[in-house]
Amino acid sequence: MTTIRVAIAGAAGRMGRMLIEAAFKDENITLAAAFDRPDAPSAGRDAGEFAGLASGVAIGGDAGEAIAAADCLIDFTRPEGTLAHLAHAARLGKSVVIGTTGFDAAGKEAIAEAARRIPIVFAPNMAVGVNAMFRLLDMAAKILADGYDVEIIETHHRFKVDAPSGTALRMGEIIARALGRELAECAIHGREGLTGERRAGTIGFSAIRGGDVVGEHTALFAGIGERIEITHKSGGRMPYALGALRAARFLAGRAPGLFDMQDVLGLR
Repeated sequence: MTTIRVAIAGAAGRMGRMLIEAAFKDENITLAAAFDRPDAPSAGRDAGEFAGLASGVAIGGDAGEAIAAADCLIDFTRPEGTLAHLAHAARLGKSVVIGTTGFDAAGKEAIAEAARRIPIVFAPNMAVGVNAMFRLLDMAAKILADGYDVEIIETHHRFKVDAPSGTALRMGEIIARALGRELAECAIHGREGLTGERRAGTIGFSAIRGGDVVGEHTALFAGIGERIEITHKSGGRMPYALGALRAARFLAGRAPGLFDMQDVLGLR
């Protein structure tokens, strides 16, 4: 397989560092560029320094320059940053792997528009195990369509800025679709006060934030006399990084289009 040159956005962040470490261990991936905000304390330092590696790639502050040096951009930053980086990639004809969450409708439309010009993998969660869970949720929802209430509970570290997580929302979308519903019409986000009895057909969401929890997601199907729980727990960020590199390899030589991890894993 041809070696793929990747540029990693947010190189000084927790996920950026994990992506850099994973890239060093992948024989089909070359770290072509790493970048962050121009004012980041790590600017100018070797991208592999945190892992005790000498990569020869300095963390830069010019997104356009970094993306131009690569075949594929991998971005797990913030929506506003990702969209700015995506504009560079579309202009330069580079593929993009987007693991950023928290996009509004306009942001998602901008990604779809860019996918008419370049190939993009956009997924709320890159971990292979999480995407296996997505398939299980579709099956469970169809089997448990009658008489079971659905709740989605997610837990993340104190630094996460969006809630519910993109993964939790994707879980809700999969379950709602399997039940023939629209998530926007049946989602209940948190409860407080005198709420009355639970309305049939709704999908509840609870978001917990604290400590250094990387990510835990549970779908609870509660019936009369029994409940079924499907849970994924992340022990670290490496599964997301490995999934992102797998997505980068998937995009090599591919025509423009919008894909997700179900496409990458051949689960369609």
